[in-house]
Amino acid sequence: MNPEHANALGNVHGGVVMKLADEAAALAAMRHSRSPVVTVAIDSMTFEEPIYVGNLVTLTAELTYTGRTSMEIRVTVTAEDPLTGSVVHTNRAYFVFVAIDRQGHPHPVPPLCVETPEEQLRFQQGQERQAQRKQRHQRDLAERQQTNSES
Repeated sequence: MNPEHANALGNVHGGVVMKLADEAAALAAMRHSRSPVVTVAIDSMTFEEPIYVGNLVTLTAELTYTGRTSMEIRVTVTAEDPLTGSVVHTNRAYFVFVAIDRQGHPHPVPPLCVETPEEQLRFQQGQERQAQRKQRHQRDLAERQQTNSES
């Protein structure tokens, strides 16, 4: 990472890391769906270790769940000190993308092929996270409607 990505302490800004993670997740979603995608949610972006100027940052994006038009992608981030070879896990986040057609409407995506027990577990966990997202969305929508009716 370069100095323009960091604060006065030499730590890379969290927003820079989020942008890189969003781009990595988008590429994974586009490769799976073979269509344009839009970000619809970011879940639990954790910052476990700082990333410093001079670190080599590696992002790994992996599909964990697919719905009809949506895809969940887990992004993990590591930082390596190229002088010592020390590698630390710095971040993890779950992104949700929706595939869109040329008119910007949701577009169906291929199902995710889950074969190993680990992939099956990640898919099931992704399915549970998606159900929780939908519940939160419904709650938020109801609260907004109530607030608007009271205005």
